Amino acid sequence: MLRSATQLAGRGIRAAAAAGRQRRGRSGSALLDGVAPVPELREERLRRAVFYVPCSEERKIQKSLQSSADCIMYDLEDGVALNRKGLARQLLGSALAANRSGAELGVRINAVGSGLEADDLQVALQAPALRVVMVPKVESPQDIYAVAAAATAAGRDVRIIAGIETARGLVNIGAIAAADPRVDALLFAAEDYCADTGIVRTGSRRELYYARAAVATMAHAHRLQAIDMVTMDFRDQAVLAEESREGAEMGFTGKQVIHPAQVDTVQRCFSPALDALVRAARIVNGYQAHYRLGKGAFDLDGKAIDMPVVKWAYRALRRAELAGSDVAALFKAHPVTPSPP
Repeated sequence: MLRSATQLAGRGIRAAAAAGRQRRGRSGSALLDGVAPVPELREERLRRAVFYVPCSEERKIQKSLQSSADCIMYDLEDGVALNRKGLARQLLGSALAANRSGAELGVRINAVGSGLEADDLQVALQAPALRVVMVPKVESPQDIYAVAAAATAAGRDVRIIAGIETARGLVNIGAIAAADPRVDALLFAAEDYCADTGIVRTGSRRELYYARAAVATMAHAHRLQAIDMVTMDFRDQAVLAEESREGAEMGFTGKQVIHPAQVDTVQRCFSPALDALVRAARIVNGYQAHYRLGKGAFDLDGKAIDMPVVKWAYRALRRAELAGSDVAALFKAHPVTPSPP
């Protein structure tokens, strides 16, 4: 875990720098170099595209083995017909075992209370490669407790993504987010939410703004990831890109994907753009340079920079680093000369 500024500040400049270099040796993060205290950074795995793969269709399972998606979610729920649930469970173990893509591997079980979830969990939790369980239609903390208890009984330390898909789930979202330490993300499912509330989904998406903003806000309040809704028109890349950029601007950290052609667009839109990364690198370099002079806020390119902006810069660079960008090279390419006292 990266240490917070509070933990580092009391040790002095040299100790902070030494601690940063030591931690970089273990984590490989270029963000830990320098003399200034590092703002607290969320330890997370990238989850820009959460790609659903119906686990009853062998052809789609085979194609998923080469997917570049950050998270591959083998689906036992909406993507599988009721009369093929048993087949999907039979194929699940081999799908998880065969996948060597480097993605986070997960399973979307059927909703708690459906009568199907216990069999889903019994099979899923036996797979060593399983890392995350997506729980759909979560309406209360009890739904999370049930899945967490099954994971504990199986001796598995898996992450949980809670699907917010109904009005009741949205009303109880705070309690759901805090239900168990294994809850790692909140996810908004627009189609089920519309079905539950009678909302008519339009191209403007204005009717979904409240629910989406509530999910994103509550996720960040509990330091969780926020996963945005599916773009149902999966062949329209322009709409997909527009929805993805909008979701990123609203604070979502990723998006659900239902077709392989959506993955690259979504992951590009949920990655910081190059110009944003250049500015972030300059902000961090400026922060480090001015810290040596005992200055907090400083001027950079005619704009005031203070700690909230520095935190934004660190987070943007950390996400880029997790995605494979050479952050150390960015720092070297964009040095900053401190402004005069």
